[in-house]
Amino acid sequence: MRHGKRTAKLGRTGEHRNAMLANMVCSLIKHGRITTTLAKAKAARPYAEKMMTLAKNGSLHDRRNAASRLHQEDMVRKLFNELAEDYKDRPGGYTRIIKLEQRRGDAAQKAILEWVEGSADASETDADDSSQEVELEAEVISDSAEVKEEQPEVSEQETETTEEESKDSERQSG
Repeated sequence: MRHGKRTAKLGRTGEHRNAMLANMVCSLIKHGRITTTLAKAKAARPYAEKMMTLAKNGSLHDRRNAASRLHQEDMVRKLFNELAEDYKDRPGGYTRIIKLEQRRGDAAQKAILEWVEGSADASETDADDSSQEVELEAEVISDSAEVKEEQPEVSEQETETTEEESKDSERQSG
């Protein structure tokens, strides 16, 4: 029985899961925001929070612990030198998860995992911005579908001439 075991397995072995979470946190450090499934975002969030806590402490021991978990020295450097300064006064809650629409292929719930930047007012505007971005993407997709529908249709005369040309070429080759 798995009483008290809270690890989200995500359908992977332990080594694969740890490598995936480390890569996700490195991508979060590098880009500031990642889009993934909701389950993966919920699993990566505590990992990212722990890395930020290590970075805020800033000791050599903490830097080595972060490097052993993330496996990318340049991301550890960015975390400790740049990001830790932004969150020095924040007691916790360094990341936020914004839910998105379901993925079309398998209906998995998508989400954005991003660093919190500033106060709660900024988080509301960021959430509004992300919903506006999703709406804009939907408009672009619908516009591209309309363009495909507006392609000119081939007239009957043109199809008749192409059929005659193909018959002539068959006679010549045969």
